[in-house]
Amino acid sequence: MRRTRGWAARGPASLHMVELERRDLRPEDIALRVDYCGVCHSDLHALHEYAQRTAGAESSEDPFVPGHECTGTVTEVGTEVTRFAVGDTVAVGNIVDACLRCDMCTAGQENYCREFPTLTYGGVDRHDGTPTRGAFARELVVREEFAHHLPPGLDPAAAAPLLCAGITVWEPLRALAVSSGTRLAVVGLGGLGHLAVKLAVALGAEVTVLSRSAAKADDARRLGAHHLLVSTDEVAMTRARGSFDVVLDTVAVAHDLAPLLELLTLDGTLSQVGYLGPISLETLSLLMGRRKLTSAGSGGMAGTAQMLEFCAAHGVGADIELLPSSRIDDAFARLARGDVRYRVVLDLSDLEPDTAGFTASSPPPGQ
Repeated sequence: MRRTRGWAARGPASLHMVELERRDLRPEDIALRVDYCGVCHSDLHALHEYAQRTAGAESSEDPFVPGHECTGTVTEVGTEVTRFAVGDTVAVGNIVDACLRCDMCTAGQENYCREFPTLTYGGVDRHDGTPTRGAFARELVVREEFAHHLPPGLDPAAAAPLLCAGITVWEPLRALAVSSGTRLAVVGLGGLGHLAVKLAVALGAEVTVLSRSAAKADDARRLGAHHLLVSTDEVAMTRARGSFDVVLDTVAVAHDLAPLLELLTLDGTLSQVGYLGPISLETLSLLMGRRKLTSAGSGGMAGTAQMLEFCAAHGVGADIELLPSSRIDDAFARLARGDVRYRVVLDLSDLEPDTAGFTASSPPPGQ
């Protein structure tokens, strides 16, 4: 087994540095030094779920390591690897394996694998049954089919969130054929929303940001949006009914979808990608105007590669705050209170033994 360092859960929003084992390379595997990893709302939810699941239980011998949007450098390749070489800059997202045989996989949608894709963390390895551990670590071992070359021109730190937030919004934008002339509304201007704006503008859409206040008007304009619609302004919302072909909803908490459906034109589509819990909706809200409600999650390997090439060609990257990984608890605390513009990315270089300044048996100062 290979050994590395990473950040493992010890509470609902607290992690500590541990020594980790990674599997020895299989013939189709690559090993990468993780340089940057974004911090996502799903990581925060996973930590809370882990804390609830393990409350009162004895300490687990198996570390729970989040992190699923990363970039890094290939350090070793398996004997059958053909797509990568040592020194290549690569990116890995939130799935690391799939059956590759079902209709979804053969259609290039490994993210919808009928056998369920193997998640980067919190999943189960399809070959040996061990739990998967994420990219809040200095090394990651992954099957080559689930890694991507990072195109020249993309900053590795700003590109890391593209592997989760970026592909999450790219998938519906492409599925709904958003392009020049599309009237698109983006609900919420956070980690997902700010990338949705950038990508949609680059695709040629006329983009409106929906926000609860006008406070983000300058940010929306800077990101390329053409308009801002304040969702708490009843007069403005009434005036905007029927104005959009697509509404892309990136809000991560439960909320009423009916007012958003009212914004759609005939045969318009509301795509909800932020909140994945149960919803309540009157069928009449869909009936009036033949409105459609859809969702999407992550993306297939081909679609992710296409998105990365598009981002490189159009200069699209996440707006990030780069923090040393030793400040990981601070990153989660800020994410929980909405104090991030617009994605925290961790620099994992401080996990190197000669730079960490702390040991695996004790957390870093202030942790």
